[in-house]
Amino acid sequence: MFGVFDDYPTFMVFLAVVVALVLTVAFMPLWIRFLKSSHIGQQVRADGPESHLVKQGTPTMGGVIMLLAVLVTVVLVAAPSPETYALLVATLLTGALGLIDDASKVIKERSLGLTPKAKLIGQFAIATAFVLVAVNWVGIEPTVDIPFVITLDFGILTTVLPVGEGIAIPWLYLIVMDILLVGMCNAVNLTDGLDGLAAGTVMVVMIMMAAIAYRSNLLPPAIFAAALAGACIGFLWFNSFPADIFMGDTGSLALGMGLACLAILTKTEFVVLIIGGLFVAEALSVMIQVFYYKRTHKRIFLMAPLHHHFEKKGWSETKVVIRFWIISGVLATLGFSLYFAQSLLGA
Repeated sequence: MFGVFDDYPTFMVFLAVVVALVLTVAFMPLWIRFLKSSHIGQQVRADGPESHLVKQGTPTMGGVIMLLAVLVTVVLVAAPSPETYALLVATLLTGALGLIDDASKVIKERSLGLTPKAKLIGQFAIATAFVLVAVNWVGIEPTVDIPFVITLDFGILTTVLPVGEGIAIPWLYLIVMDILLVGMCNAVNLTDGLDGLAAGTVMVVMIMMAAIAYRSNLLPPAIFAAALAGACIGFLWFNSFPADIFMGDTGSLALGMGLACLAILTKTEFVVLIIGGLFVAEALSVMIQVFYYKRTHKRIFLMAPLHHHFEKKGWSETKVVIRFWIISGVLATLGFSLYFAQSLLGA
């Protein structure tokens, strides 16, 4: 639709931000009214902070509008390409998995939806399919680059299935990337615990990923990342404290998957751990807490994930969110600087 701007790639990236933002802001109020009239609301964890009990019943599944806005934006702005299709399909399928999880929570009226096993099976299936598509049809090399240190070749153990022109399965790369995709997917999900926290931090990270994709001459992924950033900005209007709606697993799982998929296509599989370092820290806080508690029956953090620890220390929800945005911005800038410095030297 916007093919007239094909000669202006920078403008197209900014256009993707604006279109996704406008679509999200335009349709979110209708979605909120529908959810309220249908009595579809958030089920708050019984073991969470007591201050969060007032959030019970707040409309959820705002991720539906966010993902629809991204879909429409990418279709309108980005040129059809294997990268575009791969990113959209993986992200939307993960969003659909999250939607099933959110819907089951609402129907059963409890904070737990699908079983952890069921969610992991679905996430690993989507992740595996994406990696195989990236390697075989997008042309992604099964390597991981650690800037200024080493490039690891994970394609040394590869099986080629005699299907069509052959389907290569680089086992080591597949395993490592599955862990990255599923890990980031759940890390963003764990971060989505305070009003505006996940949307704000993902917005910052996606802006950096759009810049990396653009620098790598990968316009469709840059437009995709920009659309996700725009959707997050639009969503923040309704998700800022006190939130009118939550994105739910529909949004958080999809955003995490989209981020990790972008890392694979831009060959920033290692750098994304720095750019998305806040999400990594949130996930590690949960893993450390569970491991340490099982061993000692004591807690390292007052409550996990990490943002709840600072709430327990007396920080207001808004203070935690703003400071985590700042930390996310610093980490994203650090990761981008590392990538940019290496790309300059490589050139």
